Amino acid sequence: MNRKTEVMVIGAGVIGCAIARELSKYNINTVLLEKETDVGSGVSKGNSGVLHTGLYYPKGSLKAKLCVEGRLMFPELAKQLDVPYNLCGKHVVARTEEELDDLDDLKAVGEGNGVKGLTIISGEELKKREPKMDGLYALYSPVAGIFAPYLFAIALAENALNNGVKVHVNTEVMAIKQLNNGFEVTTNKGVFQTDIIVNSAGLYADKVSAMVGLDNYKLYPCRGEYLILDKKCNGLINSMIYPVPPKVAGVLGVHLTPTPSGNILIGPSAEFIDSREDSRTTKEKAQQLIEGAKDLLPSIPLNEIIYGFSAVRSKITPPEEKTSRDFIIQEDLENLINMIGMESPGLTSSPAIAKMIVEMINQKMDLKQKADFNPIRKRIMPFHEASRAEQATLIKNDPAYGEIVCRCEHVSKREVLDALNNPISDKTLAAVKYRTRAGMGRCHGGFCLPRIVQLLKEEYGLRPEEIKLKNLDSTMFIGKTKDLRETAKDE
Repeated sequence: MNRKTEVMVIGAGVIGCAIARELSKYNINTVLLEKETDVGSGVSKGNSGVLHTGLYYPKGSLKAKLCVEGRLMFPELAKQLDVPYNLCGKHVVARTEEELDDLDDLKAVGEGNGVKGLTIISGEELKKREPKMDGLYALYSPVAGIFAPYLFAIALAENALNNGVKVHVNTEVMAIKQLNNGFEVTTNKGVFQTDIIVNSAGLYADKVSAMVGLDNYKLYPCRGEYLILDKKCNGLINSMIYPVPPKVAGVLGVHLTPTPSGNILIGPSAEFIDSREDSRTTKEKAQQLIEGAKDLLPSIPLNEIIYGFSAVRSKITPPEEKTSRDFIIQEDLENLINMIGMESPGLTSSPAIAKMIVEMINQKMDLKQKADFNPIRKRIMPFHEASRAEQATLIKNDPAYGEIVCRCEHVSKREVLDALNNPISDKTLAAVKYRTRAGMGRCHGGFCLPRIVQLLKEEYGLRPEEIKLKNLDSTMFIGKTKDLRETAKDE
């Protein structure tokens, strides 16, 4: 396999997907490579899903500029891509008189970055807005919002694909060789040639950079863990609830985040670790999150915690530093654009980062806009969001809508099949989970998992040992119990 392209984006996290989608507006050959089986498989799916406003980043920094610009771009982009979101606002709560000074500082930073509508309210006003909360003061940001980050990444990638970008998952970059005019990129799926490389490899961006001899970057993996409250807790809080940030670089503290699906997230923790692939959850951090949640909301119903998850962030700030370093976005080698240390607010900033990258490419290639670019992408409407009359019509036209596969999230067989037939990812259980929410409910897949496995066998002929959880190494079954018994007898 030897393929030639003009721009190669390495890494299909939300930033890589946003860049690919932005490039798809132009008459240019673009390839998006991802080493995992799906887009948005790293930290892009494992975060708070917050549309930040720009309270925490120094004026003049790339983080401040791109966060503010990205937030302003997001509503129109979400509308085009049919991604649900909610501008629920955010309260940063001060619990001591001393912390009022911190709220004043955050407000000044936010206003310096151009954030509108910031107000400091009294504890009495906070109680009116958030009856379960106690605090002496709170900084209110009305334009902060929430959305599902994995749905955003999927929507960006699908729209890019529909506008001509070639998306290759399960494609890991093994080596990069600089040529006289471009690069030769060796992957586990063959060799590509490209004029320009955009290194959007997130947690592995320093490794990709080193492949062309730029080994001066070092990323520090930092694991963030979360706990999830059941949907029964929907309405417990009306906005995001944050503490005054601790004096630790790049850490916002354990906060409470409502999600568009009705759950509440507790987290994240922040723990520097040795392995970039160590995304386990731990008893120690779960307890830390519980204590942090109780500090914010003493009456929080901890018996409604249904699950935990984690993701590993790509920090360029060493653990010993007290001030968080800025994003690095620059052309470090002719026709190679590095993006290093793309941690929070990378999700919010992603639309603005994409614009910035495309402007950098435009200065080199004089991009021409496509006449037929289609910015619209429609999601498949979840069955549970349809009215009773609409559900009846859907079932009449397609009986697969009448078979509920996931009882917790009310996901139908048709939605599961549509998720498995998506044009980008492999047929994994994770592909279904992040497109339909099947398996995200209280029973954690206890009901739907056997039914999805059965669909994979019946509809696609997969043997049990071919069924994967999320990547090629995540085999779920080693065979049939009956066969194992027979083998044991023979031995």
